[in-house]
Amino acid sequence: MKPRSAIVALTLALVAGPNAATSQERGCRSPEPVDTINEMFSAIVACWEPPPGTAGMTLTLQFSIRRNGTLIGKPRATYSRLGDDGSLNRAFVASVLEALDKALPLPVSDSLGGAIAGRLLFPRFTAASGGES
Repeated sequence: MKPRSAIVALTLALVAGPNAATSQERGCRSPEPVDTINEMFSAIVACWEPPPGTAGMTLTLQFSIRRNGTLIGKPRATYSRLGDDGSLNRAFVASVLEALDKALPLPVSDSLGGAIAGRLLFPRFTAASGGES
């Protein structure tokens, strides 16, 4: 696979990953190494508790992590679909950033760490109805 194709495939997997991830697959701050993109997003989503009343809200972040699972720089919002209530919007965004803060540093396997170190990641957080995310 050409490097550009690999990056496009990784980006598509990253965008789709967190929507399929559920917190039941993995506990927040689990010490088990994450070895795949889906496991990485499951580890972050496991630490996320969307506030009540935020069903349908979405936030996509952009960030990079090091080989050791620590954050490089500050995460940046690249897309959001929020509501009309400013305080609820702030609570939703804060919940996503808090989940990232709780989950990091991730216990990344050597193989995944080498594959994603320094690359841009784009997880999407969408609060589903019924308390599922």
